[in-house]
Amino acid sequence: MNISLALAGNPNSGKTTLFNSLTGARQHVGNYPGVTVEKREGNWIVNGKTLKVTDLPGTYSLTAYSLEEKVARDYLLDNRSSVVVDILDATNLERHLFLAVQFMELGVPLILAVNMMDEAKNSGIEIDIELLSSLLNIPVVPTIAREGKGKEEIFRELEKIDISNNSGFEISYGELIDNSVSELEKIVKGLSSVVQKYPPRWASIKYLEEDPEILKIVDKADIKGEAKKILEELKNKTRSLFDMEPETIISDKRYGYISGIAKQTVRYKKESADRHKISDRIDAVLTHSITGPVFMALVFYILFKATFAFGEIPMGWLESFFGFTGDVVTKVIPEGLLQSLIVSGVIDGVGGVLGFVPLIAIMFFLISFLEDAGYMARMAYMLDRIFRTFGLHGASVMPFIISGGIPGGCAVPGVMAARTLKSKKERIATILTAPLLMCGAKVPVFVLLCGAFFGEKAAMAMFWLTMGGWAAALLSAKLLRSTLIKGESTPFIMELPPYRMPTLKGVLLHTWERAKQYIKKAGTFILAISIVIWAMMTFPQLSDQEVSKYEQIKQNVSVEYEGTQELDAKLLEADNLLRQAELKNSIAGRLGTAITPVTELAGFDWKTNIALIGGFAAKEVIVSTLGTAYSLGETDPDAPEALSDKLINDPGFDYITAISLMIFVLLYAPCFVTVVATAKEIGWKWAVFGVISNTFLAFALSVVFYQTARLGVFS
Repeated sequence: MNISLALAGNPNSGKTTLFNSLTGARQHVGNYPGVTVEKREGNWIVNGKTLKVTDLPGTYSLTAYSLEEKVARDYLLDNRSSVVVDILDATNLERHLFLAVQFMELGVPLILAVNMMDEAKNSGIEIDIELLSSLLNIPVVPTIAREGKGKEEIFRELEKIDISNNSGFEISYGELIDNSVSELEKIVKGLSSVVQKYPPRWASIKYLEEDPEILKIVDKADIKGEAKKILEELKNKTRSLFDMEPETIISDKRYGYISGIAKQTVRYKKESADRHKISDRIDAVLTHSITGPVFMALVFYILFKATFAFGEIPMGWLESFFGFTGDVVTKVIPEGLLQSLIVSGVIDGVGGVLGFVPLIAIMFFLISFLEDAGYMARMAYMLDRIFRTFGLHGASVMPFIISGGIPGGCAVPGVMAARTLKSKKERIATILTAPLLMCGAKVPVFVLLCGAFFGEKAAMAMFWLTMGGWAAALLSAKLLRSTLIKGESTPFIMELPPYRMPTLKGVLLHTWERAKQYIKKAGTFILAISIVIWAMMTFPQLSDQEVSKYEQIKQNVSVEYEGTQELDAKLLEADNLLRQAELKNSIAGRLGTAITPVTELAGFDWKTNIALIGGFAAKEVIVSTLGTAYSLGETDPDAPEALSDKLINDPGFDYITAISLMIFVLLYAPCFVTVVATAKEIGWKWAVFGVISNTFLAFALSVVFYQTARLGVFS
């Protein structure tokens, strides 16, 4: 059986759940060629045969208004041998049949999978599957994707399907429109750029619906004048006779056909109305303008607390493992550059990131649970009104939350989550501003500084930093949407999925997919960056003459304090002087010193500059780099008190400097991985703009605060 399978359907229809059920762990994620919409492929091994399965983006129609719709349509047209399995929500069958009818008109080999049959039954909905199949003249299979039910039936229909029989399906749109379709079809058949890709009748209908892609093709061809004349004449007639556009009439006729099918095949019992009433009552609380945000804050507070509560122990195990590995390597490899590279560059660099895997996995597990349960869609719906005020979209909520709206997120998956936005301008604004929130990599910096300078008020300081990130992101989005990325806000249309209990298998699969990307990042990019940072802080080395000078100081200390209790402390102090000189002589040290005349306006000295330079690569590096810059050797991320004491005792570092530094770290350029992810999504031009604009904003606010505070305004 040489057949590939394309899974299609509306968002929240259970499409991805069925994909996971069919392919299990035999799947991979990428992007469709030339676009940034996620492409998921896998292999379905059944009865000794292997079938390629592609999970198409969720879409409500095949009119190319959004990126997802265009990708789904182009894939089907470019892969005519693929059998489409359209997943329909049994509890909303009539609405979901709208996409199915468009597949039928396109003439693709089609199987309908009526999913969530258990929920339909529990809701008092009965569907006559056999009659539905007979009326549509296509195979229809009942499924419960989250339990894996219906897979065998889909395979049996696949074995019987004739992929060459794609003659299409026709609906009468009334004499007026049918005549225009026939006229267009005659001239479109002579247009090779259409015929090679689109069925002529289908393309003619789409032209009358003013599909952007079809309009673009026809406008470049010789038939432009004839086609436009037919469309304008039709529009004049429909406006005068019905006060409607042709597109609206076509849509109404489709819904009329679907309504007739649904009336014959769907029966509603009294329980259905009762369950809808219960769901509506729950939504009245969860999406209310007052109780909704309160409940959302509670949900994410619990999520945040649970993440750290359950992740603390396994995170400690990983930290102990990497610490043990570093000790072993230190004993096995002689002291020198190779030992330093492996221990400081590789083990400490990659281990520091992998140590967060338990937290990341638990966070993704809980978020996946909320997504599958149907709550995330309601949160986006609830916040849409607020986000629209700032030029964003309800679908921008999740990228913000994932990026650090709740401290501990990560901007990389947040940037990727913005793919769901249909408007390119809203997607750009979301991607550029989401990194301003408090990602997990910034948290250790703030914990260090808040603990050192704010004592019992540290938690309150963390709270205001979080709120500051939200304010900066929303206000920056408003500025962008009012200047560089002007444009009307797109309507936020979404279907609220029914509440359901997620399956453990489905949630675990979603968690693994996300965690795997994080681990891959640590083993590739972070590894490379750690080595680069190590090299910048190691080379060039001091000359033998300079090293001898510090060795002489150490010998003098040994003689002067021999036999006293101060000897060890004084020797350590001499070693620290050497390390500080080595660091200041390195590339990073020289760069940090060179920019001091500018950064001192915000209260940053050369040691702070080195840490911030490292933060351009990964914010996780800032604390450890500060420790090295302050000549403290390795800094234990679980016990930063030693570094805190050093900062407190530094006469050039006080609470004003600390606040200025926190403002800068919160807002300046995202880490390099986020920059690369941004470039992949919206291009390098915008990625570079984000780095420059965020850093400028961060520095400007830090300077304003620092200089104002030094004048005593905040005292």
